[in-house]
Amino acid sequence: MLRKGTVFPSIVDDFFGKDFLTGFFDDRTGISMPSVNIIEDKDDFRIELAAPSLDKEDFKLDLHNNVLTISSEKEQKNKEEDGRYMRREFCYHSFRRSFALPNTVQTNKITASYKDGVLNIVIPKRDEDKEKPAREIKIS
Repeated sequence: MLRKGTVFPSIVDDFFGKDFLTGFFDDRTGISMPSVNIIEDKDDFRIELAAPSLDKEDFKLDLHNNVLTISSEKEQKNKEEDGRYMRREFCYHSFRRSFALPNTVQTNKITASYKDGVLNIVIPKRDEDKEKPAREIKIS
């Protein structure tokens, strides 16, 4: 996947690939997918998923065959009564996003937290795959 203005694909794009459902949901469906940032540091990858209308308990994270799936299902029921008039509305929101993880991560050490409407997932790299500091090599 090439980004506008770049010649080579990003290493993050290579490892994580495209979201399996990218392009499936759009404005015409009335369903919105949460925005996601993927950040690579020297020690880990981080996924930030913006979902301000959800609670921590609304999320489900699954890992199967190096594919991380983030999903949520939430049902809202509204009921209004005014004399002889009663209105009930049921609203159901759900999403599912999946990311293929590189083999260079420690899947057993993935952590997640939710604060201020953002789900943060930290995916540590294996020690042997972390960026090593530069060193000078002496010539003998």
